[in-house]
Amino acid sequence: MDIHDMPKLESPFIRQETDGEYIVTPEINPDYAWVLAGGEDEVICMEKLDGTNVSIVIQNGVITGIFNRTARIPFFNKGKKHIVGGLLESHERGYCELPDGQHFGELIGPKVNGNPHKIELHLWIPFQTFGQKHLVYKSWHKYPKTYENIRDWFRKPISEGGIFSLYARMKGIEQKPEGVVFYNLKTGQRAKLRLDMFDFWMGERHKE
Repeated sequence: MDIHDMPKLESPFIRQETDGEYIVTPEINPDYAWVLAGGEDEVICMEKLDGTNVSIVIQNGVITGIFNRTARIPFFNKGKKHIVGGLLESHERGYCELPDGQHFGELIGPKVNGNPHKIELHLWIPFQTFGQKHLVYKSWHKYPKTYENIRDWFRKPISEGGIFSLYARMKGIEQKPEGVVFYNLKTGQRAKLRLDMFDFWMGERHKE
């Protein structure tokens, strides 16, 4: 089976350098116009978890490979045992009940990006099952999809109707997510928007 990396996700809005920061503009990227034009039967808006991308390969119903990007993770590995532990925890919860093939997800937990989700154990969250079932913003199709509305949704405090982490809220915690991922159910295309892509962001930004 050919193993491939998770494709690099781009913003639906064109980005440009402003005052030394690489931020989104109101101009729509023509290649990603589907994000704003697609209806609820075509496009979903899912929380972007702040973790590291990990995929698994399933053959004949058995997990036969674990990959961080395209680097294979051996089951016995001193430096990566938290990844294997996260997969085992996910498997125990039934998250790995997937068809044969390569499946992508996000590993979160104590040793990943400062553990913004505040969980005690590492956990692998598959996009295809858990993500699409529990981390989709149902309000995405209820409001006009304009740059101004989306910027306000990201900027406003949660108490004023701003975006919140669906995953954190399931655990009784109110906090902002890293951003969102848009998924085209018909074509498989994806795009992303992070809070740090906007001009109002005051914290540290991702290095592109």
